Amino acid sequence: MIRKIAVIAAAVASLMGGVAQAQPTSMTPPFKEGDYTIPFFKFGTGEVMDVRMHYTTLGQPQRDKQGRVTNAVMILHGTGGTGQQFFRPQFANELFVPGGLLDPAKYYIILPDGIGHGKSSKPSDGLRMKFPHYDYDDMVEAEHRLVVEGLKVDRLRLVMGTSMGCMHAFVLGERHPDFMDAMMPMACQPTALVGRNRLWRKFLIDGIMNDPAWNGGNYTEQPQAGLREAGALLSLAGSAPIQMQKSMPTRAAVDAFAEKYQADEIASLDANDLLFQVSASRNYDPSKDLAKIKAKVVWVNSADDFINPPSLGLAEQLAPLIPNGKYILLPESEMTRGHGSHTWAVLWKDHLKALLEATAPPPAPVKGAKPVAKPSPAKPHAEAHQGH
Repeated sequence: MIRKIAVIAAAVASLMGGVAQAQPTSMTPPFKEGDYTIPFFKFGTGEVMDVRMHYTTLGQPQRDKQGRVTNAVMILHGTGGTGQQFFRPQFANELFVPGGLLDPAKYYIILPDGIGHGKSSKPSDGLRMKFPHYDYDDMVEAEHRLVVEGLKVDRLRLVMGTSMGCMHAFVLGERHPDFMDAMMPMACQPTALVGRNRLWRKFLIDGIMNDPAWNGGNYTEQPQAGLREAGALLSLAGSAPIQMQKSMPTRAAVDAFAEKYQADEIASLDANDLLFQVSASRNYDPSKDLAKIKAKVVWVNSADDFINPPSLGLAEQLAPLIPNGKYILLPESEMTRGHGSHTWAVLWKDHLKALLEATAPPPAPVKGAKPVAKPSPAKPHAEAHQGH
C-alpha cells in the first residue's frame, strides 16, 4: 500500500514541482548549475531590483561559423517547480539518454528556475511580502534575458513548457517570435484563467491569507492550517481519476494518502512563495496575440486534466489562431496522469520527434559536391487564371 501511495503522490506532485522534487541520481546525465544576475530588473509593477536567475544545463552549445548557438533547447517548469524537476525518470530517462530525442550529446539543454522558484530570487530569501509582485510577463522576460544575456544564446532550437511553463511558452512565442524554431507547450490553455481554474487558485490564496498564523506574511513558523488547505487543493487539481481509483481502492487507502500527501506538502512549501507563485497568473491572457507566433507549434493537453478540461472547447477556438500550430489531445487512459501527463514523456514523445524532424535545419552541403539543378517551375494551368 505504501508503494501505491508513493506512486500516486509522485503523479500528483507533477503539478507542483516543489513537492517530491526530483534529485539527481546516478542515472542523471552530467549537468552544470549556475546563476545569472539581471541588474536593475524592472517589474511590471514599476519595482526595480537585481534578480538572480538560477539555471541548470546539460550538454554543450554548438556554434556556427558566425558564432551563434544552434542546438539550444529551453524547458520551462510548472508552478512551484524548478528546472531540475525534469530529472524525474519518466521524463529524463525517456529524453535525456544517449540516442534520446533530447540527447545532451546533441543538444544544449537549459532548465531555468523561474522568478520566485527554486534557487532564483524569491520572497523567502528575506523580503517576504515586500518582494515585487511579479507576474508571468516578468517571469518570461527574465527567462529570455537569462538565455540571451547570461548564456549568450540568441535563438532556440526548441522551447518546451509544462503547466505554468506551457503558459510561459505561449507568452514567449508572442513577445519574441524570432527567438525559437519550435514550441511544444503542454498542459495549459492560451487564454485568461477564469472559471474553475481561477476559483481553486483563489481558494488556495485565501486559505493561506486567512490563517491567523500567516500574520501578513511575517510568520515565525509556516501557517499550518493554510498550507494544509493548499495541499488539499493541489492534490485535487493535479489528480488523475483512473490512477487514483486504482491506487486508492479503499477508504483507508484514501485516508492514508491524504495524511501523507499533506504532511509532505507542508514540509516542502513556504507560504509566501506559494502565494506569489499562484497569483502570478493573474494577468495571463495570450489569446489575442496568438497570430504573432512564428514558430512551429505542437500544443499537447490530456483529456483527464482537471485544470484544463477539454469539455470547455477552448482549444478548438484557439488552436486555429496559431499560424503554424497543431493541437494534440491525449485521450484518457490507464497510462495518462491527469494534469501531470506533461511529465510522462512516453505519452507524447512521438509528437516531439515529429516536431523536431519538421523543424530540422537542412543538411550542410558536402564539400566538392555539385549543386543539384532545380526544376523549372511548371506553368500554371489556364484554369488558374480564370479563378477556378
